[in-house]
Amino acid sequence: MKILVLGAGSTGGYFGGRLAEAGADVTFLVRERRAQQLAQRDLQIESPAGNITLPVKTVLAANLKPEFDIIILACKAYDLESSIAAIKPAMGADTKPAMGASIDTRTGTVIVPLLNGIAHLDSLDAAFGSARVMGGTCQIAATLTPDGVVKSMADTHSITWGVREGLHKPQQQKIAEALGVAFANTTVAWKISDHIMLDMWEKIAFLSTLAAMTCMMRANVGEILATPDGKNIMTRYVQISMAIAAAEGYPPRADVVERFEKILDSQHSTLTASMLRDLENGHEVEADHIVGYMLNKAREHHIDDYLIAMAFTHLKAYQQRRLGKRRS
Repeated sequence: MKILVLGAGSTGGYFGGRLAEAGADVTFLVRERRAQQLAQRDLQIESPAGNITLPVKTVLAANLKPEFDIIILACKAYDLESSIAAIKPAMGADTKPAMGASIDTRTGTVIVPLLNGIAHLDSLDAAFGSARVMGGTCQIAATLTPDGVVKSMADTHSITWGVREGLHKPQQQKIAEALGVAFANTTVAWKISDHIMLDMWEKIAFLSTLAAMTCMMRANVGEILATPDGKNIMTRYVQISMAIAAAEGYPPRADVVERFEKILDSQHSTLTASMLRDLENGHEVEADHIVGYMLNKAREHHIDDYLIAMAFTHLKAYQQRRLGKRRS
């Protein structure tokens, strides 16, 4: 099975690197600067699960061909449009197997997106058709250092994918299982899910709460809880997020809710969302894709939106100031 990973940053670099370490046929679609960096220094991963340095195959967008079974899409939401354009040459025809592919999918290359949130599925479906887009989610706290090292900052490295509910796609299921065979030889915690949309809704309910609260308060979970009203605000926010998921038809499972509430009620926690790290470093943030998306859903279902609106306004004001600085 031939796997293309879009990007060799914190997420794509880590999961693609672990697959390559295990002997899978992995190619990274990267820009020229990153390609040169990987050619000179190899792919370097520093992680509690073990450090690795290994040579990897790379390809530039201009040289991309339809020869892959799977594309793992690990971009940021604000790069989705350019990422769709970048992978189009790799998608192959939709009526025959991808050229050189080892699996006869009869739908061409299949995408496993690992973006945060839900909204990207509509864009991918519109570009390539739902038959070629799985659901996917992952958990990893990692960053790409200035010298090109994928640095993992926690023990959790998990990935989940599967055929989306309501889509009977036997060929997608075959590819999902083939990807499982590849991950079986890695140190990554992985799962093929029969309810991937529920998994994705549970994640965005938690992530949108964590991102909104830590960004709005400019603090970690423990620091927020140490304030007089922090616990009540945090509890209310996560309840609203869970209500939105339920209104969409995906009520989070009781054990998942219990786990989220425990994480968000840990007074000594230093946990923050990666969005806060991006904000503090002056980078672009996924405001619209995560918090804005949940705000729209709250209003669509007539759910109390005040806290979400506050958080979204905070993020959009940051984006306006950032844009002003770039123009000046």
